[in-house]
Amino acid sequence: MNTKQLIDEAVSLPVEERALVVDSLLRSLNQPESEIDKKWAQEAKRRLNELRSGQVEAIPGEEVFRKVWDRFEK
Repeated sequence: MNTKQLIDEAVSLPVEERALVVDSLLRSLNQPESEIDKKWAQEAKRRLNELRSGQVEAIPGEEVFRKVWDRFEK
């Protein structure tokens, strides 16, 4: 099977299976780095703890995006 045949075959798959193929291919290109993944997990936990403890206040996504768009429209 050549590359074009492989792509044609993949394109004919149901969307869920195509997503799985794409995810698998991308993961093969970008091998996870466990040390970086650990640091991101620690950061996520720290931020979650800050939210839960009330140290920081969450800003609704709509508000954040509105502010970003306002900056670009000026």
